[in-house]
Amino acid sequence: MKTAARASFRTRLQGYVALTKPRIIELLLITTVPTMIVAEEGLPSVWLMAATVIGGTFSAGGANAINMYVDRDIDALMKRTAKRPLVTGVLTPRAALTFAVGLEVVAFAWLWLFVNLLSAVLAVAACLFYVFVYTLWLKRRSTSNIVIGGAAGAAPVLIGWSAVTDSLAWPPVVLFAIIFFWTPPHFWALAIRYKDDYSAADVPMLPSVATFRDTSIQILAYTVLVWALTLVFAPVAGVGWIYVVSAVVLGAVFTALAVQLLRTGSSAVAMRLFTFSITYVTLLFGAMALDVLVRNGL
Repeated sequence: MKTAARASFRTRLQGYVALTKPRIIELLLITTVPTMIVAEEGLPSVWLMAATVIGGTFSAGGANAINMYVDRDIDALMKRTAKRPLVTGVLTPRAALTFAVGLEVVAFAWLWLFVNLLSAVLAVAACLFYVFVYTLWLKRRSTSNIVIGGAAGAAPVLIGWSAVTDSLAWPPVVLFAIIFFWTPPHFWALAIRYKDDYSAADVPMLPSVATFRDTSIQILAYTVLVWALTLVFAPVAGVGWIYVVSAVVLGAVFTALAVQLLRTGSSAVAMRLFTFSITYVTLLFGAMALDVLVRNGL
């Protein structure tokens, strides 16, 4: 009985972790610390970085858990999401919602107490936008769902900047735009592979309702826009050659993959583009942080 109880506890614990979508949180937080470094024009205190990352993790995890609570009906219809904890019954909807709301309360209190009020407000605002604008309003109604909904995923750069400066400025606004416009090609590339899932759940994700060519054209258009915005960021933030060279090279590779997708109409290329899009953000923000640290002799 004790072994069974331990196994049950472990299963539920894994279910709660799964509710937060850890892989998505990792991707969001990749942008937070480099933004803080640019805002500080050096290395912020370890405690401030840790406190901001912890608070951001709570907030993003809570938003993702609410998303799973709302989408549990369509998750059951899609192969990609059929093993989520609310579909399998590992957790009850009530337990999931209580956990999600609790995380958001903790996130707000944590950020207000250990970072600042502006960062706390931005984090909760991002959660509310993700839940009410994307999940409840747009996701099941519009092909622009992920385009507009991407604003929530771009919020960590604003939170990271405000954590250091207790204000906002043009550099984080440009970074917000970069992530905002990066989200559609990133997600649509993955959605190409799972378009049948979205069709089965009657979710109008672009690849499930538009032709491959039309989807690829939009992916290319957004990718070129992201490339342009990364170059705009250089004079706005006053970063140097390490960032500029990285932005040019990474943007060229990203765009080349988007062009290849348009020319070939290949799902395999779409997955390569999706995989590279994650690498792209990681390297771009890493180069941004490195540029600042090198120029300041750190």
